[in-house]
Amino acid sequence: MTKTAEVRLRFSLSFCAALVSCALLPQAPAQTTQQTFPANYQTPPAEITTSAEGSTYVPMDSWMYPALDRLHSLGYLDTAFLGLRPWTRLSIAHMLEQSADKIDTSNDEQAKEIYLAVLNEVQPDIDNATDVTHPTGQLESVYSDFRGIDGTVLRDSFHLGQTIIDDYGRPYQGGFNDYSGFSARAEAGRFSLYWREEYERGAGAAGYSPALYDYLSCTIDDVWVSARTASPCIINPNQDTIPGGPIPVANYARVMEATISYHLLGHEVSFGKSDHWLGPDRGASMLWSDNAEDIYQFQIDRVEPLRIPLLSRVTGPFRYDFFVGSLKGHTDPNDPWVHMEKISFKPTRNLEFGFDRLVVWGGKGHEPITLHTFLKSFFSFQDVPAAVKLSRSDPGARFGTFDFEYRLPYLRHWVTLYTDSLVHDDVSPISAPRRAGVHPGIYLAKFPGLERLDLRVEGANTNTVSSASTGGHFLYTEAIQRQGPTNKGFLPDWIGRQGKGGQAWLTYHLNGQEDIQFMYRNMKINGDFIPGGTTQNDFAGQVRKRIGKDIEVLGLVQYEGWKAPIITYPVLNNSLHNDTTVEARITWYPHQKTQ
Repeated sequence: MTKTAEVRLRFSLSFCAALVSCALLPQAPAQTTQQTFPANYQTPPAEITTSAEGSTYVPMDSWMYPALDRLHSLGYLDTAFLGLRPWTRLSIAHMLEQSADKIDTSNDEQAKEIYLAVLNEVQPDIDNATDVTHPTGQLESVYSDFRGIDGTVLRDSFHLGQTIIDDYGRPYQGGFNDYSGFSARAEAGRFSLYWREEYERGAGAAGYSPALYDYLSCTIDDVWVSARTASPCIINPNQDTIPGGPIPVANYARVMEATISYHLLGHEVSFGKSDHWLGPDRGASMLWSDNAEDIYQFQIDRVEPLRIPLLSRVTGPFRYDFFVGSLKGHTDPNDPWVHMEKISFKPTRNLEFGFDRLVVWGGKGHEPITLHTFLKSFFSFQDVPAAVKLSRSDPGARFGTFDFEYRLPYLRHWVTLYTDSLVHDDVSPISAPRRAGVHPGIYLAKFPGLERLDLRVEGANTNTVSSASTGGHFLYTEAIQRQGPTNKGFLPDWIGRQGKGGQAWLTYHLNGQEDIQFMYRNMKINGDFIPGGTTQNDFAGQVRKRIGKDIEVLGLVQYEGWKAPIITYPVLNNSLHNDTTVEARITWYPHQKTQ
């Protein structure tokens, strides 16, 4: 059996196993959901809002997040924490339940349309919230994504940029690329299980030449010069942060998400591989997003807002999240670990702010992953001398963020202002603004007279004032953990190191689940980091449409022009390059619940 046939067989068996596991559960009568807003809606029983039933997370590439984000910016969904995603299906149901009266008494047809679209998706979870006697299972989605690319692309977020962003680190090159997969979920009382797997085929490419690889590795990054010895730069062709050639055709099955969770006192305690999006921005999250592949982790996530008497009179309700796991694709040291803690507050229903802390520590050849080294990294909040960094007491590479989102006064149903920010080796961007990267944005949820049209604009800057002459060796990298918070070569934010740029979306909403969108993205990398700098411009158009209730079709066309003067080798040269991406994705949501 060939390797390709073996991979396809493995994927097919996994898919069949998910189908069989759902089919083995006893069938329940078909559920029907009311399609008109209930005229006599009443607040749901307390046992539903405070349900102790386990619930699976909604993946970050779901259509529900842009819809719920818009509903929030229209002045509703007051209990949503946009800086802590993903959300579980039941937490989304609770947000809708607590917003229903406010939406019902308004004249906002757009809000009612979004409300009903999302309610239809999570209604089975609401119906089942008080019945924990029977396990439930569902084949959630089946999809195929066909992506054709003409031209030479960028796939190097650590240096020159990315053509395709926020895509879970999927393989892509010029030519034909295909990603086909499925997702399934099951709940039984406090337990929940989620599985998403896909078969991926990415085109091959020439990749970076040995000379360019050498230059980026030794001159730009100096990754292979050990911080503990005076050894010379040695080229390692398996470094994930540099796409050295030749790049073979990708042909494999990959687990995208796989988690088992237990619901305990408003928390989901889980093991496995799951999404994180730790900021209010749509285009990126500076600390963690789905720009890179998810990691395997242990997580404790407060999925429902928590109120503490007296304290919450000042801070309002709050949520927090913690996870710890291993990063892949690092080579010096190899296989470091990462832990993240975040807490977000809502002192008013219109204001949310949050603080994150992420530490990359340990790794083969540096220090062991033990309880001692974990606690050392967990409780270290100040600069340490070089002697400590080079020892087994190194607290690791520490990153802090601050983010907020605010529905503006007198424009609560129109405009939301927000930002994300990141600092390295400081407690928070608030205490060191000149050393912080920022990712601000503004969202106009509707236009006067054109209420189905919205506009979002976001900026990005990691070329901080105090790091303007560090050659890219400040944010997202350090002396020991040189590859920073990358996972399998990708940074969490597409803007990369010492970059400036922005992104804008103009969207016309056909209804709560369908839209037409135009996007523009620009990035420039400082010449102090990449000699001559780089420039990247992307223009894209996208249509999302439903065929019936259960089939979603998404079509996208993107044109990109980019220039990187550093590339003077045969594969790529100093001229302006361009590429065109045409993509079609078909997703089937069976909505066949078994019980």
